[in-house]
Amino acid sequence: MTATLVARGLAGGHGHRTLFEGLDLTLAPGDVVGVVGANGAGKSTLLRLLAGVDQPQAGAITLSPADAFVGWLPQEHERVPGESVAAYIARRTGCAQATEDMNAAAAALATPPETGGLDPADTYSWALDRWLASGAADLEERIPAVLADLGLDLGSAPTETSMTSLSGGQAARVGLAALLLSRFDIALLDEPTNDLDLDGLERLEAFVRGLRGGVALVSHDREFLARSVTRVLELDLAQNSHRIFGGGYDAYLEERATVRRHAREQYDEFAEKKADLVSRARTQREWSSQGVRNAMKKSPDNDKIRRKAATESSEKQAQKVRQMESRIARLDEVDEPRKEWQLEFTIGAAPRSSSVVATLSSAVLTQGTFTLGPLSLQVNAGERIGITGPNGAGKSTLLRALLGRQAPTEGSASLGANVQIGEIDQARSLFVGAGSLAATFETLAPDLSPAEVRTLLAKFGLKADHVNRPVDELSPGERTRAGLALLQARGVNVLVLDEPTNHLDLAAIEQLEQALDSYEGTLLLVTHDRRMLEAVHTDRHWQVDAGQVSEL
Repeated sequence: MTATLVARGLAGGHGHRTLFEGLDLTLAPGDVVGVVGANGAGKSTLLRLLAGVDQPQAGAITLSPADAFVGWLPQEHERVPGESVAAYIARRTGCAQATEDMNAAAAALATPPETGGLDPADTYSWALDRWLASGAADLEERIPAVLADLGLDLGSAPTETSMTSLSGGQAARVGLAALLLSRFDIALLDEPTNDLDLDGLERLEAFVRGLRGGVALVSHDREFLARSVTRVLELDLAQNSHRIFGGGYDAYLEERATVRRHAREQYDEFAEKKADLVSRARTQREWSSQGVRNAMKKSPDNDKIRRKAATESSEKQAQKVRQMESRIARLDEVDEPRKEWQLEFTIGAAPRSSSVVATLSSAVLTQGTFTLGPLSLQVNAGERIGITGPNGAGKSTLLRALLGRQAPTEGSASLGANVQIGEIDQARSLFVGAGSLAATFETLAPDLSPAEVRTLLAKFGLKADHVNRPVDELSPGERTRAGLALLQARGVNVLVLDEPTNHLDLAAIEQLEQALDSYEGTLLLVTHDRRMLEAVHTDRHWQVDAGQVSEL
């Protein structure tokens, strides 16, 4: 069915902290609204409110028709131990909940209705309609075809394969399958592009463009936004404001730059005019005071005419001062645009490594039933290598082999001397566990004092309310920023970035690209971010596919 979701005067935040307020948004059929803003601005919070998962601090959300199927897909795939691929897809598509509600309503039919309560038959009818609308009736039959189309060979039935047994790339493709199998009337997508390869991104773009219902999505993939969205909702944390821009993502970038330039020009004009009036008022006061003092010195007590003239002159000066002060008071106050927080960092440099950083000689690597190789590759000091390929093709396996973390089953691998590795892996695995962020970071950077650790983390937007929290409670974006801070804290001559843009906001991605421009060591960059591939200079390009590595 076609549906419309309307939010009026919406306010949301965490606890007593309000992130946005007075927000109006309409999602009508055909709308694709991209929600952008710095990490922590409230993007995920907004989607949770629109989905009805959380309650707003103020405002109201209406859905027409009231029984429309709203689907919310959070940014992390939430792989539950013991959950099969089929069960995961059923949960992500809303079919599992619809089935549970229908079964509960069917069981209630055998119970006499309470006085004044809902008729169990009506409840069952509603639950049945929702079950049918969710696509649960034929989901099991549709799953294998979609998985096969995505090139995901599980080797067994989806009901038997556990999600936790899949690689990161395979899990990302199952997440995409869940989205393609969904039948949402309104779709709320939080970072749907994370971990998707280029083929997956193109399929996602086609899916979003083909939806009949409205879509609100959070994404930091600039090319995906440019190809998909019809409007942009910006949550501006620095200005404590929000604004909707029409015309797509690239038009938003141009209009935002114009709006910010005009705001700065208006403030500068106001500040300059006010400063001029204040200066002139100060000069008038000085002249008035000087005139009175001169009159007192030069005018004899009995010279009434000269004393009267001096008095009148000082009064005129005082009147001019009052007029100037009145003009200052009548100025329309213009608030100075607050400067946005920006991630500004450099990658710490270590002494140069040996001329050969890593080699693979006829190396064959196996991961379960997957085989990569045989490979004969060499990475030289200072080389910048971009690595691309489909999900599950073996990019992460290749990195582990080059870094000496996975021994080949055939052939050999060697790591050069004086290699100082800095890494951000897909799972952000350095920052996991129940320990606080500060304690975890101090362990990883023992040369820094606790005070230096806190100062460094604050530069990356991780302040007092972050450093004492368990690492597992941090958002993916916050863990990624902690990883970037670690790159600055430790000397690095081999930098390994595996999907570094996942969970980073747009400003931080651009800052990362600038930092990579000035980095002079060896770089291994795995990314599906099409604009990062264009922005970051690389010397070589490896394509990983079908168990082999080819140089493009």
